[in-house]
Amino acid sequence: MLSDFIFHTERRTEAECKALLKVRRGELAALQHRLDQAGLPVIVLLEGWSAAGKGRTIQSLIRELDPRFFKVISVNSPTETERRWPFLKRHFETIPAAGKVLFLDTGWMEETVQAYLRGDLSDREYEHRLESINIFERQLAAGGYLLVKLFLHIDPETQKERLDNLAADKDTAWRCNEADRRQNKNYERQLAVFDRYLAATDKPWAPWKVIDSTQAAQANLAAADWLHDQICAALKNRPSPVHPAYQWPLAPTLPLEQVKLDKVLEERDYRRQLKKCRKKLAALHNELYRKKVPVVIVYEGWDAAGKGGNIKRLASSLDPRGYEVLPIAAPTKDELARHYLWRFWTRLPKTGHIAIFDRSWYGRVMVERLEGFCTTDDWQRAFDEINEFEQELTDSGMVVIKFWVQIDKDTQLERFNQRQADPAKQWKITEEDWRNRDKWDAYQVAVDEMLQRTSTTFAPWHILESVDKRYARIKAMKTVIEALEQALRP
Repeated sequence: MLSDFIFHTERRTEAECKALLKVRRGELAALQHRLDQAGLPVIVLLEGWSAAGKGRTIQSLIRELDPRFFKVISVNSPTETERRWPFLKRHFETIPAAGKVLFLDTGWMEETVQAYLRGDLSDREYEHRLESINIFERQLAAGGYLLVKLFLHIDPETQKERLDNLAADKDTAWRCNEADRRQNKNYERQLAVFDRYLAATDKPWAPWKVIDSTQAAQANLAAADWLHDQICAALKNRPSPVHPAYQWPLAPTLPLEQVKLDKVLEERDYRRQLKKCRKKLAALHNELYRKKVPVVIVYEGWDAAGKGGNIKRLASSLDPRGYEVLPIAAPTKDELARHYLWRFWTRLPKTGHIAIFDRSWYGRVMVERLEGFCTTDDWQRAFDEINEFEQELTDSGMVVIKFWVQIDKDTQLERFNQRQADPAKQWKITEEDWRNRDKWDAYQVAVDEMLQRTSTTFAPWHILESVDKRYARIKAMKTVIEALEQALRP
């Protein structure tokens, strides 16, 4: 893309560009209110050469915008803490809410390209990173986001001249560092890497716009024109990515009606095994922390199946400084205004820590599906998006363990009645629980499909037979022990 780019020789005068730009800025300001009314979130990604004018272009684009509805982030190299999370986490957590605009002064492109040039990423790792970025951008576009990607291009002579000018002024010398000089010195190698990146990530739902940034006024106008046109097009017809046809490596699962629930563990055996499992888990948690391995444990299951008690016994074995239990309720207004996976990306554990989710992202293909909180296209697409999410976690070194806590309908009714009759437990039973029970058969169909389509070899489902809660608790603890031992001593 860049190798074939021809720098323009015919240009408008600076005065003409400024006059047209003034009009365009007014139109962008008007569009901002339409974005808010339509609930369309926009991410404007500014990438390009050092000294190409990314900051200047952002400043030009936002001049007439209402600052209450946009945000500008200058993305720096990841901190030591940020490196303890999956690569995409810090980028996913900054995505804007519906109707808002986010301007990024460099982003995941700069981070990826520089890591590759430094040798931090092998060719294979770089290709995998590009795949992750394409998935990230496709998920955002499918979730209703508009991605506007601009690359500011300059020739090596112009870049050197600008870097020299920056270095000559004591107030701007800090903007010209050794990495910038190195980029200019190795312009051709950098050009080849930029080319490869742009070609790999140029998609119909998130295309790149390369802008000749030799002349500031001309570049600012070109950026404003492109942003205006992209917003207008999205307001008429939001981008609809083509969803890939995946063949996921699946682990076999039984339909729920075939799961035998006659497993029983006597009290004496339960106490003996509980003590043994707690001791083992405590030792493994210490090893996890030392080896900096992050763990995600997901609990899903029927109401009154015993998720809370199961989590309580598991957590009692762990160092409280190194784990967190995350009860997931209905999304808040702020969470509803973003991609549905956003509230889970922001809750991931750092290395050496454990996050236990009491309900999770699987609400998309169960509650949201059956209660009509998302479209059919949304929940059908979510099976693959969830697999992509979990694969991103496991590829980053995270252990993902998923439990479905299973009981039968008669056991649930018995437990509901017990809760209703016990003043100390009445808070556990709500009208919503009874309504969900009326939809048992529909939920079972949804859960069976969920288990079948998302029990992958890298993040399989484990069924906990919980008519006997003691049996289910020990089985969960043993499953976690086995998974951690495999991760720590492969």
